[in-house]
Amino acid sequence: MKNLLLLFGIILLFASCEKPVSDAHFYDSGISSELAKFRKHQVSDIHYILSFDIPAEKSKKINSHLLLEVEISDLSHPLILDFHEKASHLLSLNVNGKQTEIDHRDQHLIIPKEALTMGSNSIAIAFIAGELSLNRNESFLYTLLVPDRASTLFPCFDQPNLKANYTLNISAPKNWKVLAGGPEIASEENGEFITHRFAKSDLMSTYLFSFVAGEFEEAKSASDFPQTLLYRETNPEKIEASIPELFRLHQKAKEFLEDYTAYPFPFQKLDFATIPIFQYGGMEHVGAIQYRESSLFLDENATDSELLSRAKLIGHETAHMWFGDLVTMDWFEDVWMKEVFANFMAGKLVNPTYPEINHELSFLTNHYPSAYGEDRTKGTNPIRQKLANLKDAGSLYGSIIYDKAPIMMRQLETAMGEEAFQKGIRKYIKTYANGNADWNALVEILDENTPMDLQQWSDVWVNQSGRPILSDKIEFGKDGTISSFVITQKAEDGSDKVWPQLFDITFFYEDGIKTFSVAMEDKTLDLKQAIGEQKPSAILYNSNGLGYGIFPVDQSSLPQITSLTDEVMRGQSYINLYENTLSGNIAPILAFETFQKGIAAEQNEILARLISGELNNIFWNYLTEEQREKVLPGLENQLWDQLQMDLPTNLKKTIFSLYSGIAYSQTGYDRLYQVWKKEVEIKDLKLNPDNFTSLAMTLALYGHPKANDILTEERTRISNPDKLDRFDFLHPALSQNESERDSLFESFKAATNREKESWVLAACGYIHHPLHQKSAIKHLPLALALLEDIQKTGDIFFPKRWASATAGQYTSPEAAKIVSDFLTSNPDYNPILKNKILQATDDLMRVQSIHQ
Repeated sequence: MKNLLLLFGIILLFASCEKPVSDAHFYDSGISSELAKFRKHQVSDIHYILSFDIPAEKSKKINSHLLLEVEISDLSHPLILDFHEKASHLLSLNVNGKQTEIDHRDQHLIIPKEALTMGSNSIAIAFIAGELSLNRNESFLYTLLVPDRASTLFPCFDQPNLKANYTLNISAPKNWKVLAGGPEIASEENGEFITHRFAKSDLMSTYLFSFVAGEFEEAKSASDFPQTLLYRETNPEKIEASIPELFRLHQKAKEFLEDYTAYPFPFQKLDFATIPIFQYGGMEHVGAIQYRESSLFLDENATDSELLSRAKLIGHETAHMWFGDLVTMDWFEDVWMKEVFANFMAGKLVNPTYPEINHELSFLTNHYPSAYGEDRTKGTNPIRQKLANLKDAGSLYGSIIYDKAPIMMRQLETAMGEEAFQKGIRKYIKTYANGNADWNALVEILDENTPMDLQQWSDVWVNQSGRPILSDKIEFGKDGTISSFVITQKAEDGSDKVWPQLFDITFFYEDGIKTFSVAMEDKTLDLKQAIGEQKPSAILYNSNGLGYGIFPVDQSSLPQITSLTDEVMRGQSYINLYENTLSGNIAPILAFETFQKGIAAEQNEILARLISGELNNIFWNYLTEEQREKVLPGLENQLWDQLQMDLPTNLKKTIFSLYSGIAYSQTGYDRLYQVWKKEVEIKDLKLNPDNFTSLAMTLALYGHPKANDILTEERTRISNPDKLDRFDFLHPALSQNESERDSLFESFKAATNREKESWVLAACGYIHHPLHQKSAIKHLPLALALLEDIQKTGDIFFPKRWASATAGQYTSPEAAKIVSDFLTSNPDYNPILKNKILQATDDLMRVQSIHQ
């Protein structure tokens, strides 16, 4: 007993001497990791009771109120709420029944320790809602609070590992519909307004809180699992063809995920809204998913690829209900985890629905080109990135987490085996449901189901950037058979990294093929099973499309790509050709000719889209202007002739899209004009009103002599008010008057003129198009200078997309010098944004060395 008392006394002594937590970074702008860590220890049982009074006029402020109920277990520091707005937006503060002086600094509202108690606390705040992420329009608004934008709307603990319940009341004009995370349980009419009352929500992180309000149409599912949809689409064909299918796809996704995870749907409801100007494909808000309207509403002539893309988008957002919403990353440096699982599961769940589609090919073409598009650049980053402050979390998003991470996960699943992998995922979901986890927590669980050293494996795949370049050394004996076959990998960035990975190698002979499975674990591999084999006529590396990197390519075998009967082999061959071209191993004109031959022969829609994209990029970015002028007539005529052939509708849409994207000669745009004017109808090419609007804009871009008349007439064809607003916004970007294009781009200096981000990006695409670059290059310094402000005011994808739509379209030495001079003259420039510039201008810099 004495020994126990002595031990207890020592523990108390050490506890009393424990160094207090430093608040050195608590009051930094944004949310520091130090503040987040302390608050996770300090508070619990969080309940936000929120009210927003939305006026009919966009210009009027939104008066709001928050009652925050929270348990506090540590008062060694004040309670720090995040509120990224002016102090004047805070109207009153009442803490535990007492009026308290407002202390707002560096984007935080400080609640003094003296006003708080250990245990339950009640904090009432009257405030004006911040509008940075409220996306207010004349007839609707919607919140988009990822990753750290909840605190721009209302005071909160804006970090993912402080989950809370929300009780929401919204007053809105009586002709508006309202959708939120919890189910609506009551409504009260007050003159011209209705107050909508919502039930207490499920537990969720602040970035998943949402509401949509405005003039929407409403549809409800007829199935046993109720769903509500808000939408603004007016095209009756799209509405009729889409709405029942949207409900079915959500339900199918839900059922698949319940089965795969062995965990029932975790929330009260699965409603969704489609928004015309939504910044990206979708956002997985609990109980109220938001989508870009054009991604979901398709007509009866949609291609298989368009239908598959829609199904995958819905699968992606529904998968987030488990991966991201139910189990959430502890800190945003693991945001990639929710995205990789959403993408990975989306592929799995849609495959049975589209049995006629080659899903291995779809995975290859959907992920590898995009992943390589960032990983080959000097601005690449690891899948998992360190994050000191949540204000920089938006910069973590990109093709590395959306596309390289699923490739990594497929390698992991293949190495572990599907059954062992699924067993680990089920335990992960069950263990961390309604909580938070990081990558190490998942690795621990998966490690139980495999003999692999996952820590070592993930170090290069997850924690480091880049890709390998593979080469071979083949020796032959006197009898002509292979005596040695050694494969070597080296990191493209010159480091000593080694990627453990699986892939196939296929030998081609006159009478057949022979395939070898490769498990690359070190820098070199002696492919002993190839020894004694006859010399093949051709060798195809990564013939199953599983491997990652740049593989050897035999220039003499390029004409045979079209004769490969295996679709994945063809896809891998085209992707590898493209990567070798950008690496300087293949001349761009030779790659162009190979892709041109490929698009002429290809019958698979997925591959046709791949070839079309790569052909288009080589044409505009890697051919010289003289080469473009030389090959253009032949390419235009070939594609136009293909459009007259008896081809499937899906293929014709792909070929027409490619044709309209390059046909800037007089002959080319005259043909396009005839199609737009409906004087020429191409058999089996089904164009909807949106396609004709796009075609009119293309004709204006190409400088058709009747451009002004075309745009004037096209405007009369548009009946949807949202689409009409977009058309009017883009009109100056299509002007034949350079000064009008200049004025529009100059207007983007003001953040208010950049609010409709997808419209802004489309305008930049026209203004900085290769055909306008001689006149637009003067705007390049401004485009670069605005990037810091764009990061502060825009959504997560906007900085990279802005850089791509402006600087990323250029190919001239003058543009390369402007970008290089900008980076050189700003040595202390934000490293995150510097990487975005390097990613966006990779083509620009590569083409300089290729054409030296």
